[in-house]
Amino acid sequence: MKTILLPLLDDDSEDAETMATAALATAHLLANRFASHIEGLFVKAEPMSSTAALDVAPTYFERHHAYWQESGEVVKKRFTAFMTRHKVPFCALGDAVDGPTAEWREESGDRIRVVGDHGRLFDLIVVGRTASPATERWVPVCEAALFESGRPVVVAPPKSPQGMGRNVLLAWNGSTETARTIGLGMPLLVGAESVTVLSVTGASGGMVPGPTGEQVAAHLVRNGVKATAKTLKAQGRSAGEAILIEAAAIGADLIVKGAYTHSRLREVIFGGTTRHILAAAPVPVLIAH
Repeated sequence: MKTILLPLLDDDSEDAETMATAALATAHLLANRFASHIEGLFVKAEPMSSTAALDVAPTYFERHHAYWQESGEVVKKRFTAFMTRHKVPFCALGDAVDGPTAEWREESGDRIRVVGDHGRLFDLIVVGRTASPATERWVPVCEAALFESGRPVVVAPPKSPQGMGRNVLLAWNGSTETARTIGLGMPLLVGAESVTVLSVTGASGGMVPGPTGEQVAAHLVRNGVKATAKTLKAQGRSAGEAILIEAAAIGADLIVKGAYTHSRLREVIFGGTTRHILAAAPVPVLIAH
């Protein structure tokens, strides 16, 4: 996990700085652990190109340019100030520098496309999550990273984490998606002091046919992971609720799970484990599809 992409959004809400700082802190924790290069990315939207020039007031283009220019400067200032405060040097990806490094990039275009395409270069993508459901512009960015880049994603909680990846809860549901997440997240799992492989039975949207949690734990142990298996009955709770309750009970500082074992459409309509955990987890969540 030597290269980390950190897409940062334009946001003038009251908690914008808190959210951005949490995402920065999450990326920094990972970079400290793996001596990673963090690339902060800001994508400026292009003005409407499908509308005839006569249909748009001349001031539209001026306001559009001014908004994105100012937003880019605000986000870059946050990124630069955080890295400077934490003594992370700025340099190019190929420079021979020990320890974490940082770089800033600005692009113009469609944010979703840029994140999905550019993210394929990186070992990991960190996406910040907002606290309020009313401001979910992070969701399309997260899904672009998941479905278009082919890379694992860490969703940062709204509050800056103090630690990450020492006590891990691995939410096992038997699925291909979770198996892929385990493989992509192996550097974090190997370095953890404790990994609990949790299976939740009897819940809607829970287990699918596949290996048991005990089998997963045994294979992880063979790979040098300090893993143990645990099975919980849902007892009327959703799988997502049971996972978050258990994560809090064991003091987990990272949740690892596969994303969208069921279709995104089903999860949007009926709710689902992925959506619940991403919306409510107080700790970082490592996901892949």
